[in-house]
Amino acid sequence: MTTIAIDGQAVESVYLKMKDRNVADSQEKLAAAHVTIAGSGGLGSNIAIALARAGVGHLTLIDFDEIEHSNLNRQQFKLSQVGLPKVLALKQNILEFNPFVEVTTWQERVTEDNVLDLFTGANIICEAFDDQNAKAMLLRRAQEVLPETPIVMGNGLAGVHDANQIQTVRQSNHVYLCGDGQTKGAEGLMAARVLICAGHQANQILRLILEKETVEE
Repeated sequence: MTTIAIDGQAVESVYLKMKDRNVADSQEKLAAAHVTIAGSGGLGSNIAIALARAGVGHLTLIDFDEIEHSNLNRQQFKLSQVGLPKVLALKQNILEFNPFVEVTTWQERVTEDNVLDLFTGANIICEAFDDQNAKAMLLRRAQEVLPETPIVMGNGLAGVHDANQIQTVRQSNHVYLCGDGQTKGAEGLMAARVLICAGHQANQILRLILEKETVEE
């Protein structure tokens, strides 16, 4: 590893100190993992930062949108970043937390035609859209063109309902659904419940990377 310094400390020393409180013997698998996150909003920005902090080695961020003031109540952006593309601002924030992550960005909308191109190479697909039709399209196309790649999805995180209603459910061999499965965004979206669902998704992704749960029946 290179010997350049970060705040006067060797890179290798900084890297090891950052992983000091991680689960034992997890870093090699985490560093080798590639997770592609579709959506960089309330779910996606929080999931990406959680995975980066854990030490996932390669994150690909996909989102066509730019940051608005209404995003700041729950998404991991700053007032100074309003107007910037979400994927570029999120990459900047991630690298401030963990400069050892490789971050690839795609500022475009996910469509039926580009799913294979955008998600090939990922060990795990993470769905973090706020549109039900986009969720359904990605699930269907991913199962068609990348059937062996696990997909972790979110559905139902609105309002201020009981936090314990949000759960992680295994729907099939390669599909995991996190949320309460009922609440809709029209109820309003608050940071606390969005973070809980994002935490479920990030935790399920880490479980798959660390082989705490297999994708086979």
